[in-house]
Amino acid sequence: MFSKKHSIQLVFSIIIVLSLSITVYAEEDDSTSIWDKRLALYKKTEALTLVPWYYLAAVDQFERNIKKDVPDDTIVSIDIDPHIWYGAGNVTQSKHTASIALFDGKGRDGNGDGLADPNNPEDALYTMATFLMEQGPREEDINIALWHYYQRDLTVQTIKNTANVFKSFKTIELTDRDFPVATNYNYSYRSTWGDRRGFGGLRIHEGTDIFADYGVPVKSTTYGVVEMKGWNLYGGWRIGIRDIHNIYHYYAHMSGYEDGIEVGTIVKPGDRIGSVGSTGYGPPGTSGKFPPHLHYGMYKDNGYSEWSFDPYPYLRKWERMSKK
Repeated sequence: MFSKKHSIQLVFSIIIVLSLSITVYAEEDDSTSIWDKRLALYKKTEALTLVPWYYLAAVDQFERNIKKDVPDDTIVSIDIDPHIWYGAGNVTQSKHTASIALFDGKGRDGNGDGLADPNNPEDALYTMATFLMEQGPREEDINIALWHYYQRDLTVQTIKNTANVFKSFKTIELTDRDFPVATNYNYSYRSTWGDRRGFGGLRIHEGTDIFADYGVPVKSTTYGVVEMKGWNLYGGWRIGIRDIHNIYHYYAHMSGYEDGIEVGTIVKPGDRIGSVGSTGYGPPGTSGKFPPHLHYGMYKDNGYSEWSFDPYPYLRKWERMSKK
């Protein structure tokens, strides 16, 4: 039998859930943006499970980025394998929570209707949150749970970085972009992705070269986290930034770095990260083997592998945005 204290706590919890549900169901109002709808659901689930909203948002963002043709108005993109959701051997795949529990499934009821429906955004997010809490409440424990779920170090690091970006800016609506070279200086570029390169063996050029004078500021094009910094045989002094869309932005041949830019630094569009140079094609410090320019590359990660794609169309768009 519940004590008076437990009864009061239960009533208080119900009031919180109902009030949060009212916020979530405001999604039916067409004037509410998709960003607000998602954020309301993340914060409701945080209140129920104590998993920080920015981690839930980062997992959902990662899932959205590895899928194809996800409608823009999809609230939650988390898609849990049926065998995990319903439990091994649950051939009926009944959505009733009692049936799922009988087969040790992970599916949970997040909206209080007695069903655990993988196609219901509240149920899907609540189920993921309970999975993330299985190792413990600390962020280190959540990272361990993420590895158990995805079993891929890069995926865990990407989600962690995205969570840190959302936490830092206190929002998920991060749509600004910038051109990687300061546009108030002289510069030139054309589409060079896929061109032949000979240094170190025959290979293709995985990026766009933006030619400018030594010292011209180099800027972050996106919101993200510095994942790599240092010397590379091909790229000289280079920086790699992983953004919130599972894209790795590669800046190479720089003459130096901006003070305070280190691995783990959170950046936003327009933040200065270094300056144009001509470093590379040799041991650390090699410079001058080609005209000064910034090599800018973009690499997409789909949760299994990573590949280069042509950044030129994006650079043209961001250049226009920057000049406006």
